[in-house]
Amino acid sequence: MTIEKFSNDFPLVKQYTYANTAASGLLSEELMEWRQSHDLDFLIGGSKFRESADELITDVRLAVANFLDAQSDLTMLVPNFSFALKTLVAGLSKDKVVLLLEKDYPSLNWPFKSSGFKKVEFVNEQENLETDIKNAFAKETPDIFAFSIVQYLDGTKIDLEFINQLKKEYPQTLFVADGTQFVGTEKFSFEKSGIDVLGGSGYKWLLAGYGNGYMVFKEHTVSEIFKESLPFEPQKEPFLQHKNHLQCHFEPGHLDTLNFGSLLFAVEKLNDMGMDLIENYMKELSTYAKEKFSALNVFSNKVIERKEHSTIFNLSLSQKITDALKARDVIFSMRGEGLRLSFHLYNTKKDIDKICNIIKHQ
Repeated sequence: MTIEKFSNDFPLVKQYTYANTAASGLLSEELMEWRQSHDLDFLIGGSKFRESADELITDVRLAVANFLDAQSDLTMLVPNFSFALKTLVAGLSKDKVVLLLEKDYPSLNWPFKSSGFKKVEFVNEQENLETDIKNAFAKETPDIFAFSIVQYLDGTKIDLEFINQLKKEYPQTLFVADGTQFVGTEKFSFEKSGIDVLGGSGYKWLLAGYGNGYMVFKEHTVSEIFKESLPFEPQKEPFLQHKNHLQCHFEPGHLDTLNFGSLLFAVEKLNDMGMDLIENYMKELSTYAKEKFSALNVFSNKVIERKEHSTIFNLSLSQKITDALKARDVIFSMRGEGLRLSFHLYNTKKDIDKICNIIKHQ
């Protein structure tokens, strides 16, 4: 499948310049049709339709695990990242030092800030994010380091090779990552990464709609989560005995076949296109946008000087330009102190050119 053919499945981009995937990915016509078929089957089948639910959920789990290069029995299906992280934090001992990024996603920082950990420290990025993180580790080694791979405010992408090296230097630190703004944009191996726990929601770059997400774990982390419940597992009820330790906590109830079926559909769609093709296209978009916006002097040198950036950009623009973009059917978000644009597979260089031309002529 080509990028152009893929883009044709999203009717909204024919009417608008959609530069807002960092807020919400689009729903494709094919996924909408699958969802309608799913609900029709439920309508006429009732509980008989649900008899095959376990088989579907197993397929979803395997697909997500393969997509992330994780173990399927350590892959949890969750309604969203925020729910999964709150659950994870609830199961961790609180006698730990936590390190966070000060301007990271609120749903990532809040559970750690509000849960009574021994100490919570913050990295306040000044010049170089990786250097500031390394300095914070050198000052006081954290027990937990939690971060978003791609920062939601300005699209700064943490160097994953740096994370791998940092994990080797500090193997006892638990590395917890939010992949919501990253997974679906390039090929990634969780098993080869320095990350111990990775979670994310499916409604952004995976284009899976709302109500689905994932959290994957390395084997060595399992016994550190909800330690007190281990003696009571597996549970006695026949319909619960198949749940492993993590599933008892992260998948406590029935899983929705509509939402998780949508996640399966979306992952298969990306696989059909090929993550190598997707990664190359996204890097091409990022490089092009970075060059164009740099020439307009609308974002900081910090972004310009980084060797690699995501396709999320935060621009410093006047209210007049912001209004002009809205008037010309550009969809974006206001985040932090600027206007945030984010480009995905249904975007082209023409979208970036259009935005640049609007900025230049105001």
